[in-house]
Amino acid sequence: MWANLKRFVWEWRAVLVTTPSMTGLVLLMRWLCLLQPSELSAFDQYMRLRPEESADDRIAIVTIDETDVEDCCYVESRDLLQLIEKLKEHQPRAIGLNIHRHLIEAEGNEELRQTIASTPNMVAVKKMSVREMEPTVVPPDQLRAKAQMSASKHIFDADMRVRRGFLSVTMKTGEILPSLSLDLAVRYLEMEGIYLQKVDEMRFRLGKAVFAPFDKNDGGYEDADDIMGYQTILNYRKISKNFKNFNMVSMADVLQNRVPPEWGRDRIVLIGSVSEAFEDLVLTPYSGGLHYTPHHMPGVEIDAHFISQILSAALEGRPLFKSWPQPVEWLWILFWAGVGATLNWSLRYAGESKSASSFLRGFAAYIVAVIALLASTYAAFLGAWWLPVVPPFLSLTGASIVITAYIARTAGEIRETFGRYLTDAIVANLLENPEGMKLGGERRKITILTSDLRGFTALSERLSPEEVVKILNIYLESMADVITKYKGTIDEFMGDGILVLFGAPITREDDPKRAVACAVDMQLAMGAVNKKMNELDLPPLQMGIGINTGEVVVGNIGSYKRTKYGVVGSQVNLTYRIESYTTVGQILISESTFKDVENIVKIDGEKQVTPKGVKQPITIYEVGGIAGEYNLFLPKEEEVFVRLTEEISMQYAVLDGKNIGDTAFKGSFVKLSAKGAEVRSEEESGFVPPALTNIKMNLLTPDSEEVSEDIYAKVLDKSAGDGSFHIYFTAIPPAVKERLDAIYKAGSKGDTDISKPN
Repeated sequence: MWANLKRFVWEWRAVLVTTPSMTGLVLLMRWLCLLQPSELSAFDQYMRLRPEESADDRIAIVTIDETDVEDCCYVESRDLLQLIEKLKEHQPRAIGLNIHRHLIEAEGNEELRQTIASTPNMVAVKKMSVREMEPTVVPPDQLRAKAQMSASKHIFDADMRVRRGFLSVTMKTGEILPSLSLDLAVRYLEMEGIYLQKVDEMRFRLGKAVFAPFDKNDGGYEDADDIMGYQTILNYRKISKNFKNFNMVSMADVLQNRVPPEWGRDRIVLIGSVSEAFEDLVLTPYSGGLHYTPHHMPGVEIDAHFISQILSAALEGRPLFKSWPQPVEWLWILFWAGVGATLNWSLRYAGESKSASSFLRGFAAYIVAVIALLASTYAAFLGAWWLPVVPPFLSLTGASIVITAYIARTAGEIRETFGRYLTDAIVANLLENPEGMKLGGERRKITILTSDLRGFTALSERLSPEEVVKILNIYLESMADVITKYKGTIDEFMGDGILVLFGAPITREDDPKRAVACAVDMQLAMGAVNKKMNELDLPPLQMGIGINTGEVVVGNIGSYKRTKYGVVGSQVNLTYRIESYTTVGQILISESTFKDVENIVKIDGEKQVTPKGVKQPITIYEVGGIAGEYNLFLPKEEEVFVRLTEEISMQYAVLDGKNIGDTAFKGSFVKLSAKGAEVRSEEESGFVPPALTNIKMNLLTPDSEEVSEDIYAKVLDKSAGDGSFHIYFTAIPPAVKERLDAIYKAGSKGDTDISKPN
């Protein structure tokens, strides 16, 4: 026996753990009131889906709208007096005046009060505020409708809909006021020989119905306010689109004798506003939803629904809303969690066959369970049982998801691990494509993007390894988000450089366009990156990007012990060469890429270059932005050069890749800008480095052999006269930058040249 029990527990371990765990999570969410809004929405939807009901002929409403009020502010007393006299001629059982006294014309108010007092079957409402109410529940033996003044206050839920109503309230003065609805209903029923009868301390009987006070956890409510009077859930009559639930006539129709003489006989007649001027329009379960136009219901009509509910319950046994005790509801939620977990666990081996029909069977079983839940709760709702809908649905769905995730955890862990080193597209190609793990590659035309931080090597030499890693993580995280946005495949992070593929492993027609748009967006994202750098008191970063389109070989490269999905070919090397020509914030593209995007790209300039390893010169283009659906453009700033009154001596050497040339040339800064300088060579040959060459410089101290820290710059393709050239700083030590900035600011009021950046 114990062996069988042990085997059963082991075989169904996931269900036995998931079911109570998911139930506990859902109950916690319910206790925190997180599910109450959705539960109330489900209540509203069920209310709207109920079958239509016939109009309640026992209730009639006299409506007052804009045409009946003076300046849309109040009702004239003489009109109300005349209306009451007219209604008394119709011999109704009771008349309810649902207009607060402050909305009635002051002059003649006393005469109106006397008229109400002399009409024994008439009840008027008393406007109340919460400050006037005593937080208590009136016992049944005190629910007597004897006075001609009744309570009037709506109970609003958090979404401002009225789903509950007061049967009575206790005032701070100790006075107990029945609601207008209960008062009028009792007066009507007493003529039928039906009276209030006490059942126990908190319940009372009216004919066939037993009323119990609303509890704070009834139905979909959780810890609702249940102490401000004797409350009950409103069981609205089904609102029809084709006819009104109550006989409604206008005040003008009554005053002008346009209603039949027998119209109000033996009815409860309510008088109330249907105008926005009275601010008594509220939301109900019928305000919006599937096939319903959002609308507000007048307060007088809500009273009519409440009266109809009381009369129908007392005379016809129409059920009042009921709920299960909370422990029973907990078992209900636990049951559906068990259904969801059991269904998926019992079908756990179906997925191993990779059969579509097995998957469909599992999904169909879940759908059937959801339908069964909704059908059972809706059927109970038709019988006025408000059972939890959203909590069991969440427990059913959550348990199904947890079990499915548990079954697939191995594949999920593999994907998660791979996803940190490869893109989702590559992971999918490896795991889901039968050929995905094979070594080898294929020729394919793709667009390649490379990016690199300018002067990062020099920067990293001045920082600790921890700071370098922090900078790289901030930069790479931001760039990875942009690249993912444009469906690029990050093939490799190489220190501060990124290699991105557009067209591998998945080829799309717009690969070049997305690559250029991605590059522009990456440059724009550097603003946010440098904002973070500034907050961390770290130096700003500057990036260059190169893009090229061409045919390469892509695939799995390496051995069966160590494999990398990558790309090889001369076009990759060419992309790196193009990127090396960039200055800060630049994007350079090859002619092959330009031909694919020329109809939407903005070009700020072009130049002929002869990269290393390329026999013939090629044309590269500087991108200023991209139009079309992307509409992204890089900001351009004018560059102001300040002529120096005292030239700054310096020496420079040409960089060949990562190597520094053996020859050091002397020169001087004759002009400075915020990001560059004009240099005049002091050599007899007037040596000027070729455009786009990288150089290393050091400032010289007059009458001394001391030199400054290393400065790195790129020679610009910009005319400066014989023996002179312009440079753009790519890396400059803080102390040197502070010195040059001071000189630049001091001389900015003098002789200046303005030019656009190169």
